[in-house]
Formats: sequence, structure tokens, C-alpha cells
Amino acid sequence: MATGHAGQAAAQRRRLREVWRSAGWPCHDALELELLAAGLLQRRWDEAGRETLHLTDAGLQHLAAARLRAQAALDTHEALVARVAREMHRAGRVVWRGLALRAPLPGKSTSGDSEADTGTLWAMARPDVYSIRHTTLEDQTEPVAHEIKVSRADLLSDLRSPAKGAAYRALSSQCWYVLRQGIADPDEVPAEYGVMLASESELCVARPAPRRPMRLPFPVWMALARCAPDLATDADADPLQLALEPVHTPHA
Repeated sequence: MATGHAGQAAAQRRRLREVWRSAGWPCHDALELELLAAGLLQRRWDEAGRETLHLTDAGLQHLAAARLRAQAALDTHEALVARVAREMHRAGRVVWRGLALRAPLPGKSTSGDSEADTGTLWAMARPDVYSIRHTTLEDQTEPVAHEIKVSRADLLSDLRSPAKGAAYRALSSQCWYVLRQGIADPDEVPAEYGVMLASESELCVARPAPRRPMRLPFPVWMALARCAPDLATDADADPLQLALEPVHTPHA
């Protein structure tokens, strides 16, 4: 497919899916022009002279290949999420995966050169792995958020959303990005986050996460109470299995 960058390629894939699912009425825009020129779409006319678009065999193959790539990326992501969760279990922490939490953020309004506090705003945060220390002391729970990234595009999308990062940090005393090795340099991630690099065999700390004092807001406790924590697997408790998997883990 002829394309200038990843964002354009994603837009072209979306259009192919839209044409596949719909009756194929054309938009007559530049995106369709590119798909027609690439041989992924073809034009047809009915007996009344109405034009529709249809995927060619090449277009169907391209869409099927994109689906397989997306599934492989999802599988890779979930496998890395499970690895990080396992390491948090090994560190003796209580772990959740795929939580949706409301994070309190300070509301600000700007007028001229001054900034005023407008109260608390709430933003949704969905850390891939969220964990707290196994303790009965509220001030020592040390909540940690791990966000897992296996593709560069996904990482850059996150970093372009300051509110998303602020929501992660509002819920954690430490916030980490876990990057599949090779998708980014640790220096590309802002200093507010720790960075771990994941290879096939181990997780390595590339940069420690800054620690902040943290007491979880009551709404977060309520959300955690409603969600069952992730359970450790038999492999987590098996000393032989631990010996077979060398991993450099953070002391979180």
C-alpha cells in the first residue's frame, strides 16, 4: 500500500474496513484515490449508473494481514502484561490487571497571565498493571502503575496525551513504562516515569521511577474493593520455575 507514514496507513486500513462493512458508497476523497491507485479498491456501477466501491482480492488480503498483525500485537501485549503482573506477585504485592479507575486531577483555568484553581477534575485511568504493598498501614501501600507498550505508535500516542499520564501519576507513588525492547529509547519517556525494557528473557530497569508519598483517595479504595485482584499462578509459587526465568525486577 502506498503511504507516507503510519498514521496514513492506519487511516487507509480503517477505510478498507468501512467499505468492507458497508454498501461501499464512495466518498471521492484523497484516501479513496490512494486505495484505488494501489489496487485495493475497485469501482463498480449498477444498471442505474450508481457507483460503489468494492475490495479487490488484494484489498481483502491486505485487510486479513492487518488483522493478523493486530492480533499478534495484542497477544504480545497481554503476554508482557502477565510477565509484569507475575513480577509484582513475586515482590509480595497485591496486583490488579486492566483496572478502570477515576483519578483526581487539579482543575485549572487560565485568564491572561494568571491561573486559578477550579477544583478537582476526574479522569479515567486504565493502567495495565496496578499493585499495592501487602500491608495494613495506609501510608505504606506504595501503589505502583505499570503501563505496557509493545509498539512505538502506542507509546507515542500515550505520550501525546498529558492528561492520561497525569491520571496514572495521580494514582501511584511510582509510575513505570514497560517497553518491548527496541521500540524506543528510555530518554524518549518523560522523567516522571521509570522505564523498564522487556527482552525475550528478562525485564531490565533502564531508569528507576521517582517515588512520591501517596495516600489513595477513598474512591480508589472503593474501586479496588469491587474488583478481584489478579491471582498468582502456580508458576509464581514454584521455586524451580523461578530459577528458570532470570529477571531483573524493580524493588517497588
